[in-house]
Amino acid sequence: MNRRNLLAGLLGVALLIVSGCGSDVAVSGSRAKAEPPLPAGAEVLTSPPEAPEAPSCVDPTKSLRPGPLPAPNALPAGSTMADIRAKGKLVVGVDQNTLGFGYRDPADGAIKGFDIEMAKQITTAIFGTPKALQLRVLTSSQRIPALKSGQVDIVIRTMTINCERLKDVDFSSVYYLAHQRVLAKKKAKIAGIEALGGKRVCATEGSTSLANIASAESKPVPVQVSDWTDCLVMLQQNQVDAISTDDTILAGLAAQDPFTEVVGGSIDDEPYGMAMPDGHEDFVRFVNAVLEKMRTDGTWTKIYDDSLRELLGAAPALPPVLYRD
Repeated sequence: MNRRNLLAGLLGVALLIVSGCGSDVAVSGSRAKAEPPLPAGAEVLTSPPEAPEAPSCVDPTKSLRPGPLPAPNALPAGSTMADIRAKGKLVVGVDQNTLGFGYRDPADGAIKGFDIEMAKQITTAIFGTPKALQLRVLTSSQRIPALKSGQVDIVIRTMTINCERLKDVDFSSVYYLAHQRVLAKKKAKIAGIEALGGKRVCATEGSTSLANIASAESKPVPVQVSDWTDCLVMLQQNQVDAISTDDTILAGLAAQDPFTEVVGGSIDDEPYGMAMPDGHEDFVRFVNAVLEKMRTDGTWTKIYDDSLRELLGAAPALPPVLYRD
């Protein structure tokens, strides 16, 4: 399937998701008085979420130094990796709405992308084959609860490492560095977050983007949704004025709608990490060993080229890797 047909299919899926959901709301200003229904779960936050607290850790991107990387059939007895191998599958929390990183291909229904290929690498390191991978689709707000409840073994879903999340989960080293920016309609001529005072700006519930919107000096009005495709449809229907999140996610949305563009400078760095349940130090070190191997043997770059190059251009410099021990 060519990219044009793929994007049309993805957008069609998004439109079906929001069709007939939600309820009518009254709006003011330039919006129509009877706008289309909001996507299920969408909410205009008249009482914005609290601004993020000052960092409570020195550098959240410092992970645990890689440990040994044993062969799949030689995993240490009693280790987290051996326990995962014994149950016969690695359950990974992923996205299905972010073009390039984790999206459902309308041609065959399979979930594909950069994060999915990362998950295959971890699975292969444990089982010797990617066939033992089991994907579980999660929204942004479901990621940490799914880890804490044991529904998934690891989350690989454009998840930003920060101090607040480190209270509940552990993270790998940074495997991709993104930056929060703004997506708006081209004809709106919006320069960036500073031009969105009093305007509705969409982001997903539980994301760092939503908190950053709420704390912006221009005082935009945050609108939270379950998935990024909901934001795109709301922008197209004039229910929000802009979307703000990681530039990687925005690039995928812009590719689905040529009448939009990514604007403004970086609002914040968004270092992606693989999240694991708190207290499994051996698993963190194992995952970091897999990532280190991927960086040095060219696997990371190959996965980028296969998954993201067409969307984002040439591979960026690998993100800095920092350890705290």
